[in-house]
Amino acid sequence: MGAEVVNRVHTNPERLWSRLMDMAEVGATPAGGSNRQALSDDDKAGRDLFIGWAEGAGCSIELDGVGNLFARRPGADPDALPVVLGSHLDTQPTGGRFDGVYGVLGGFEVVEALNDHAVETQAPVEVAVWTNEEGSRFPVSMMGSAVWAGVLPLDEVRAITDRSGISVGSELDRLGWAGSAAFGKPLGAYLELHIEQGPILEASGSSIGVVTGVQGIRWFRVTIEGFPAHAGTTPMDRRHDPARSVADALSGIYEMAATHAPQVRLTPAMFSSEPVSSNTVPAHITFTVDMRHPDAAVLESLDSSLHSLVARAAESHGCGHRIEIINDCAPVVFDPRCVGAVEAAAQRCGFRHERIGSGAGHDACHVALKAPAGMIFVPCQDGLSHNEAESIEPDAAGRGAEVLLHAALDLAGAAS
Repeated sequence: MGAEVVNRVHTNPERLWSRLMDMAEVGATPAGGSNRQALSDDDKAGRDLFIGWAEGAGCSIELDGVGNLFARRPGADPDALPVVLGSHLDTQPTGGRFDGVYGVLGGFEVVEALNDHAVETQAPVEVAVWTNEEGSRFPVSMMGSAVWAGVLPLDEVRAITDRSGISVGSELDRLGWAGSAAFGKPLGAYLELHIEQGPILEASGSSIGVVTGVQGIRWFRVTIEGFPAHAGTTPMDRRHDPARSVADALSGIYEMAATHAPQVRLTPAMFSSEPVSSNTVPAHITFTVDMRHPDAAVLESLDSSLHSLVARAAESHGCGHRIEIINDCAPVVFDPRCVGAVEAAAQRCGFRHERIGSGAGHDACHVALKAPAGMIFVPCQDGLSHNEAESIEPDAAGRGAEVLLHAALDLAGAAS
């Protein structure tokens, strides 16, 4: 990349911030957050807003069969593999204004900056919007990128339902998002700009996190099967009570977390019982466990320990049990060239930076199975995310986009 191009091309942080605030109005919550759950009408409204901006900037739009969206700015060499910048626009039910959205709009700011300065890249530059990264409405996180990378089959994903029984497939068809673009197309590189969602950068005073990889993530659905009985007439010692087994299992899970501290993350959540009655011993109780660790061997050991402790907890109170793996992402190490491009861009921009691993899963994990990939983090206030109070500083947003621009130029090449 020529020094003249490096010196004259910059992003517009005020425009980026304005775009972020405009997107935040779509699905805005009373507490200042965002609720654009995947494949909802608000998710569509957010995408429609983005598509309008992208088409206005001269991008072509295409969708694949699971609704992943790609906005393409052509390059000088139409046969060159595209450099893709992206993330997601869907949110948690009580999500923040920046998780995912910042990566999409930061990527689009790169496109606009290239247009502003009449820079033609050698390779095309695309902005990707992945479908259902959050996994809140439809319980498979990073779903769209998983289908794109061949981790999950499309027909299986189309059959997934939300709590109201509405399927992914029916919503894709309703919204007109079941496109025809090929899955897993070759990419020159993929970069994902994101808020850190943790406290490390803020604590260290670094402006930029050069992400080296992502810890492994495994989700489990645990069901403890008891026997329904009258709460008033069944003696305590005659019960097959799944609640007691769940209590023992939770104690074991937190003991396991303490044993493997500080790197392990274990999070029980999404508890439900049947029948829904306060005066009946439950027939069964179901909950999820989110398990994370950067070492694949340790993750396997934790998996085995979870199965053992749940079995003991169930059997000790005369209950049965089932454990299903509902999401499984191995630890990811990002491509050295992409990591190097981000690091060099941060250095070139004069921003304090550090190498960092990601504790959260991202679409880049799946893309990395098919293409060279990397990520850029910026600090967020108090490390808070998946929360309506999630916040970043406008200057931080601008610095991340500037690094993304120069890393993308490094990877895509400047033809003029």
